[in-house]
Amino acid sequence: MAFAGPAAAEHEQDLMAELTQLNDSGASGTAYAGVSGTEVTISLETSGLLADAPHAQHIHIGGTNSCPDPNMEGTGFEGAIRTLDAADSYGGVQVSLTKEPGETGPDAALDVANFPTGDATYSRTIEVSQEVADQIAAGDGVVVVHGVDHDGDGEYGGDIESDLDPSLPSEATDPAACGELNPTMDMPAGGVATGGGSTAGMEYAGVAAFGALALGAGVVGIAATRRRENASS
Repeated sequence: MAFAGPAAAEHEQDLMAELTQLNDSGASGTAYAGVSGTEVTISLETSGLLADAPHAQHIHIGGTNSCPDPNMEGTGFEGAIRTLDAADSYGGVQVSLTKEPGETGPDAALDVANFPTGDATYSRTIEVSQEVADQIAAGDGVVVVHGVDHDGDGEYGGDIESDLDPSLPSEATDPAACGELNPTMDMPAGGVATGGGSTAGMEYAGVAAFGALALGAGVVGIAATRRRENASS
């Protein structure tokens, strides 16, 4: 099915974001959002993400409401940007882009069982507070997709700890792609069914469950819990 954003005529404000890579992840994507009252309809298509691995994805609001400089020096693997390194840019999680029927608030930011796996096409209509709806409509929303395979070994791992939970690998929580939702009048017609996103690969020997959000200076972080499968004998 061809990817298309929400129909412009159905919303009070339409927005678009071009997602570009962070951490040399090779990831990219396009997001369309339509705000009507307290409903946000968002369609997101990603590519270049680690295959068969879950990727938490959110609308962040706060900081400067922008994506960080991809060349910034982070505290992760060989200077990689970890989640909190860029919090001053994109702020905290306000909307969790889970698949239906997953919860969509900040507390669901790491509900890995309900996030897409690998590259995916996603669409869902989400009820938010009036404040969040107004902020997104004003262009303050930033879409961030997480999960980077820094060492190219095909799974989340490595010796660098997550800045959100030292028991977890930084690869599982580092930002992979980012895009700012800007108002536009040029939304494509049509749309895709809500609640989409690949569910394949939940057996992936990497992150199996994410915990609750880490809050600090108004920033909602992300954390992950790994599950390793035993090799068949």
